[in-house]
Amino acid sequence: MSNPQGVRLPAEWEPQSGVMLTWPHERGDWGDRLGDTNTAFAHIGAAIAAHEKLLSVCQSRGHAATVRQMLLESGARPDALIFCIADSNDTWARDHGPLTTLSTGAALLNDFNFNGWGGKFEAGLDTAISGCLHAQGAFADSKICSRDFVLEGGAIETDGRGSLLATRSSIISDRRNPGYSEHQIEHALHDWLGIGRFLWLDHGDISGDDTDGHIDTLARFTDPDTIVHATAPPRDRDHAGLTAMAQQLQGFRNPDGRPYRLLPLPFPGIHEDAAGRRLPASYANFLIINDAVLLPVYGVTGDSEAVTVMQRAFPGRQIASVDCRRIIEQNGSLHCLTMQFPAQVELCDTLESNAP
Repeated sequence: MSNPQGVRLPAEWEPQSGVMLTWPHERGDWGDRLGDTNTAFAHIGAAIAAHEKLLSVCQSRGHAATVRQMLLESGARPDALIFCIADSNDTWARDHGPLTTLSTGAALLNDFNFNGWGGKFEAGLDTAISGCLHAQGAFADSKICSRDFVLEGGAIETDGRGSLLATRSSIISDRRNPGYSEHQIEHALHDWLGIGRFLWLDHGDISGDDTDGHIDTLARFTDPDTIVHATAPPRDRDHAGLTAMAQQLQGFRNPDGRPYRLLPLPFPGIHEDAAGRRLPASYANFLIINDAVLLPVYGVTGDSEAVTVMQRAFPGRQIASVDCRRIIEQNGSLHCLTMQFPAQVELCDTLESNAP
């Protein structure tokens, strides 16, 4: 597909101005263990702030003051911390945050609908967050456009050159976009995000995932020619689906017609909550930031192998391990919690002006 307007969804490895993190609160799903959760969030936030700005979305000025103190105690750089106020249902910024496109150097914040992964959970507050932050001036002069379409950031993966890697099950869905055909969805994503190549996966899912197969738990670009992907051992219940996904990845070609370099990630182990429910651990849920990659780890032997694989995938970046065992208890991991902004988006602290 041609792209005469030059709209482009940048790759995650391109220069960034900062990362958004929506913090947990007493009324959310994390409320029963808020202390442990805040500690985990503070470690993630401090790791981000070592390389770029951290935009913390908080409930109130008092909440923001508490969050700031936790971040400082975790070693965050004070000059990298900025804060905004918005109410939230939950904390998954990857799915309720805006998707930023670039066109002739200008950034546009695409504010898609978020309906709790097909109506599974209440999300009325979450889907309003991007518009609320923009109205406060959190994104300076960057424009925002509301899209009457359900699309979560965790459902899409791009090489920054117009290729999209995604599962059909998490986008082409009557619980998200009833009445839209695959062709209509491709046309819309071409117009809005500049996508010209669609690499649709029909296989792959990890146990405990609520998202109907978000790509950021399964397979990720690490450069335009390389994809890392999740695996499971033969006797594990996720093995068949992930093996079929790997076979489909082997059949994909890059824009030059060459097969992708595929790097399998190790199995992150079986993790369960107190009730015996399987939790969605995945090394594919990493976050790329300026000069580094934050890699979720789970206290198992596969952690060190995952670091080795990621060092092969990102030879010029620091690989920083982040313990995400507390995070997966709510069915997501590190990438799910965060949303990055390209360098063209200026992030602003709004507490001194417009925030309540």
